Amino acid sequence: MDLDQIKTFLSVAAHGSFQAAAGHLYVTQSTVSIRIQRLEAELGAALFVRNRAGAALTSQGQRFLPHAQSLLLTFEQARHDIGLPSRFRASIAIGARVGLWQAVLPDWIGEIRRTIPDIAIRGEIGFEDDLMRGLIQGRIDIGMMYTPQHSAGLLIEHLFDETLILLASEPNRRWPDPDYVYVDWGPAFYTKHANCFPDLEGPAQRVNIGWLAAQLVSRNGGSCFLPERIAAPLIAAGRLFPLANSPSFTLPAYMVSARAADHDILRQVVDLLRAAALRERHGDGRDRAEPA
Repeated sequence: MDLDQIKTFLSVAAHGSFQAAAGHLYVTQSTVSIRIQRLEAELGAALFVRNRAGAALTSQGQRFLPHAQSLLLTFEQARHDIGLPSRFRASIAIGARVGLWQAVLPDWIGEIRRTIPDIAIRGEIGFEDDLMRGLIQGRIDIGMMYTPQHSAGLLIEHLFDETLILLASEPNRRWPDPDYVYVDWGPAFYTKHANCFPDLEGPAQRVNIGWLAAQLVSRNGGSCFLPERIAAPLIAAGRLFPLANSPSFTLPAYMVSARAADHDILRQVVDLLRAAALRERHGDGRDRAEPA
């Protein structure tokens, strides 16, 4: 068993097909097949069921997944630690949606740095699919997102709830709004939005980042849904206005990490994030958001 086999196994598990894994790893599909065959031979078990739809983990593959994640995480941690300056004893990779980086994570990261000053932190911005792949492959240690996918070996924990409110470029703007910008806040938001506005025609503008919607609306006119914490400074600055009598939506935020984290630093960071989220839920967090 070698590291390339582990990386290939995790890539197939994350992408659901040998072909997609080959593209991600920049190798041929036959190389992926050979690596998986050799890994299965060494383990004495079939790890994937191959079919026209792709490749799905067998029960043995599901059981091996957390071990593979742990093996790769240990190696990646060792690789990062060896290359660290002497003042750092470990490194942690944290990936999150841009809205969470904009809203709460800068202060949370600051608290981690003050509490554990001798660790290095690498931050990434991504969407759910990329973040989950990074977690499964061991490239990301902790992921924070709105719509996580369940995967063996990963622990999903509720952090806090965002409240999405409808903002407009003028306080009395008509609704429905022909310049409405739909923000893709994930499947749960899509369902709630569709149920609340069943007769709403498809919007002329769609984006996948709240910051971009705020820029479009404030510069060109229109409306969009944004989290309250991000909306607060925009409202205070008179750039956007909440529409009266409009609905609001709850958007849960989650943290995803290794279920059996055996790295002391990783456990400590996860505990600090849990404590910060608990304070957030109890209303002890400060207004952190900067103008979009």
